[in-house]
Amino acid sequence: MDFSKIKTYSIAKRKSKVDQTLFAKALKRGVSFKTFLESLPNILKAKELKEVAGAIVAARRKGKPVMLLMGAHVIKCGLSPIVIDLIEKGILTSVAFNGAGIIHDFEISYCGSTSEDVAQALQSGSFGMVRETAEYLNAAIAEGVQEGRGLGESVGLLIERRNLKFKKLSIAYACLKKRIPLTVHVAIGTDIIHQHPSASGADTGEATMRDFRKFCEEVAGLGNGGVVLNFGSAVILPEVFLKALSVARNLTKGVTHFTTANFDMLFHYRPMQNIVSRPVEGAGRGYNIVGHHEIMLPLLAQAIKENL
Repeated sequence: MDFSKIKTYSIAKRKSKVDQTLFAKALKRGVSFKTFLESLPNILKAKELKEVAGAIVAARRKGKPVMLLMGAHVIKCGLSPIVIDLIEKGILTSVAFNGAGIIHDFEISYCGSTSEDVAQALQSGSFGMVRETAEYLNAAIAEGVQEGRGLGESVGLLIERRNLKFKKLSIAYACLKKRIPLTVHVAIGTDIIHQHPSASGADTGEATMRDFRKFCEEVAGLGNGGVVLNFGSAVILPEVFLKALSVARNLTKGVTHFTTANFDMLFHYRPMQNIVSRPVEGAGRGYNIVGHHEIMLPLLAQAIKENL
């Protein structure tokens, strides 16, 4: 190879993906959050975070839904007050839990604490065997089925009727007060309340099926500007969302041109396919942002409120 014959060209003719106008700004001490947000580089995930916040603001201005799908780890990261604030401000129009969501949400509302030491309790066979969580929740599910309700609403009503001490920290109670759907999507055997004699597969199945149908109705309204956020559910909720979207498109028209965003601490195949990619293929935009919930959710929430 004769390197003396290599052809070159001027940088002035080259298209560059990064230029100084996109750079971050160094800030002085004590600036506002809005100033901090605007100082972030307009590059990669910082840019995408601002775009997701902007899509949520645009959705609510148009009266379109903003759906939050969340794994229970979000609650265990101490983020219930952030979610509740977004509910109370009318930013979130529905919330979907996996089955573990009601476990941790109830325990916080009941005694202000949750999340046992699984490794230690598993050794003695005491893991998941606390009495109150199972008795209260399984009774609420059974009562709700008898009264014609789904699972999420039944848990919210339990917390309200029992006037639990820390109910203001409950997402289920916040949804009930705001009259927005909380749907709970359960896989039998995945949650500690299924280990107890009070558990009824029939009642749990009926209650969660009602919630799935309610969830499908919410998904049907996404077209032309809605937003779906998935925080921390790697399997259950991405699968539920994909099936609900198929139902909605089968029964209605125009469930396209919406925004999806998946936030998690790791890259996972299923959310990438079922939240970020397939649902918006050719008609919408999907985002995947990796980061710890306890950092990313407060950042996104505040970015939304600043844009409002």
